[in-house]
Amino acid sequence: MKIAVEGCCHGELDKIYETIGYLEKKEGVKVELLLCCGDFQAARNEGDMMCMAIPPKYRSMQTFYKYYSGEKKAPVLTIFIGGNHEASNHMQELPYGGWVAPNIYYLGYAGVVRFKGIRIGGASGIFKSHDYRRGHHEFPPYNPNTLRSVYHIRNIEVFKLKQIQMPVDIFMSHDWPRGIYHYGSTAELLRKKKFLRQEVESNSLGSPAAEELLAHLQPSYWFSAHLHVKFAALMQHPPKANAAPRVTKFLSLDKCLPHREFLQIVDVPERPGSSEGLEYDPEWLAILKSTNSLQNTAPHPWNPPENNGLHQRWDFTPSEAAMMQVVKDLGGDLAVPDNFSRTVQPYDPNKPQPHATPSCSTNPQTTELCATLGLTDLYAHVGQGGGDLSRIQRSTGEGDDDDGGESAEYPTDTSGLSSSYNPDEITIEDEWEEEEGEEEGGCNPPSAVTGENLSDVPVGGVHPPGRLVLPVPKSETSPTDLSHLMNLPPPSHSTPAVAPACSGAEREEHCEDDDDEACRTLKRTSDEAEAPGSKGPTPRIKRRNQVIYTAVEDDDDE
Repeated sequence: MKIAVEGCCHGELDKIYETIGYLEKKEGVKVELLLCCGDFQAARNEGDMMCMAIPPKYRSMQTFYKYYSGEKKAPVLTIFIGGNHEASNHMQELPYGGWVAPNIYYLGYAGVVRFKGIRIGGASGIFKSHDYRRGHHEFPPYNPNTLRSVYHIRNIEVFKLKQIQMPVDIFMSHDWPRGIYHYGSTAELLRKKKFLRQEVESNSLGSPAAEELLAHLQPSYWFSAHLHVKFAALMQHPPKANAAPRVTKFLSLDKCLPHREFLQIVDVPERPGSSEGLEYDPEWLAILKSTNSLQNTAPHPWNPPENNGLHQRWDFTPSEAAMMQVVKDLGGDLAVPDNFSRTVQPYDPNKPQPHATPSCSTNPQTTELCATLGLTDLYAHVGQGGGDLSRIQRSTGEGDDDDGGESAEYPTDTSGLSSSYNPDEITIEDEWEEEEGEEEGGCNPPSAVTGENLSDVPVGGVHPPGRLVLPVPKSETSPTDLSHLMNLPPPSHSTPAVAPACSGAEREEHCEDDDDEACRTLKRTSDEAEAPGSKGPTPRIKRRNQVIYTAVEDDDDE
């Protein structure tokens, strides 16, 4: 099964689907699933645009509304997570996930689903320590603070994900797991993104929450975005008990712009006898049921229950009976129902409403799922004036501290202290100037499927520039061609065998083998010529998208 993975979407659905269609025609393949790693920007109308953390002068409707209105339909099943530039009022309607348009599925604050037997999980948002312990208290119309805090990941979602015991094949996060840069070509990363040096040196780049989830879940693949750069890594985890060590293939991709490596195809084996459509995951739904009493919609700090003598229960790992009960609750049918419904009027280019106010609608999909499983609709609860759920403080032993300090889980977190200046995160106009400069300076001949000419990196180590001292990649497996690692282990629920490692350069360029159909990297250019042997002209990205947003990241504003 061919799965397309995309970095930051930024509302460019038309261009992403166009690129997939071009690749299918040129290479003679069929992509069955698209995974988007955040900044999806599912803005349905002008009111939704008011709920995005984007300066007003850079707001643009983009193309999602066409899929929401029914003018277009996604040609391939699309699953996405949220990032830090989203129509948050729309995302909050679906805290447990759901369809945002026909054939386009949002995983929710956190979620796990199955497609053709492949288990796919994800966590939306980015990590900020000062909001990590709070409940999902935000509700539109947002103020300048809640406009940003609404997309910050919370410890309750991480706690839920840490209850998972069965193997996960693919996991998505918007920001990177902290420390993952030590397992790839760190030198190449810093060559591309020099401004990251300070955070790499201090090991503050990335999310400590995602780092914890990576260590617990140990998925076969982990896909991210956010930093607008392609970066591959291979992480071998310490063995658990007597099981063989598991290996995670990490890949971060760029955003959909010319000359950017924003899309990659991965070949994943299907599970024999699995269903053809998108399915709920019984273990995940059982976790949602068991942790529903922990839900918090208050802005006060909260810590999940621990085995410290203060809580009657701290282990919410679902039993087999609990999972069977979920199947029973769903009437024995795990298929995600095709129950998309519009909750607001979509944008009409012929009747613009620049002063539209944000909608605050409950979503029938959430209402139905909550009724079926006995869950709390968090968005509806907050909208009805809900704050502290009285049972929460009694059951978790939460203190009265409301200073919003750093989470107890990560006392050394420095994510809010970064002073790194990101020249790639200013305005879209500057990005176009950067691309024009590359063209004038004579870049490599454009092609539809290509990689980069990386400097040679010795096998088994990384050579950071300057005085930067980094540990060598912690995988101790023998080197080989990474292209063979872009395949999942044989379908099984057992711990996979050890996968071989490779050099840093190979991690970046694991798609260079012409005979390997497992993965291909796309670089889009605005003036690409037809590739030799292709079956059609290369699609062109028109330089029309000059007014998306100022993407100065939260570290500069919060």
